Amino acid sequence: MDAEVRAESSRLEALIGTWRTRGDVLDDDGETPVGTVDGYDHYEWLGPVFVVHRIDVQMDDVRVQGLEVIGPYQPDLGAFATRAYDNEGGEQTATATVDDDGVWTFRADGAKATLTIAEDGRSASARWVRSDDGETWRPWMRLRLNRE
Repeated sequence: MDAEVRAESSRLEALIGTWRTRGDVLDDDGETPVGTVDGYDHYEWLGPVFVVHRIDVQMDDVRVQGLEVIGPYQPDLGAFATRAYDNEGGEQTATATVDDDGVWTFRADGAKATLTIAEDGRSASARWVRSDDGETWRPWMRLRLNRE
């Protein structure tokens, strides 16, 4: 395995574990909560370059479940490839990057999330934004995660 791929893949360790996820879905004004999110995100290793991410949350009265595979790191893109599937039959391909400060950005068609993990690794915050045109982004969700 390429040394760069191995080195970048080791950065996924920061995600590993079970996180209690809670937060708000925001109105189009980007501030007013119009719904809640409550559930769990679980990240686990699948070999040295893949992480499996399982999502199980309630968004108001709708249960949302998903399975995402993160990896491997793609040196030509400077990002991790991700593939996700949900309980409604949805499929999505996206990318994930992590900067030098350990801030993760997940990008998919029409949405992106910024995940900031606290220095002690016990909590994190995520900000989701959406766009209809890929240029104008509006806040969509703000989440708090606590490692179990």
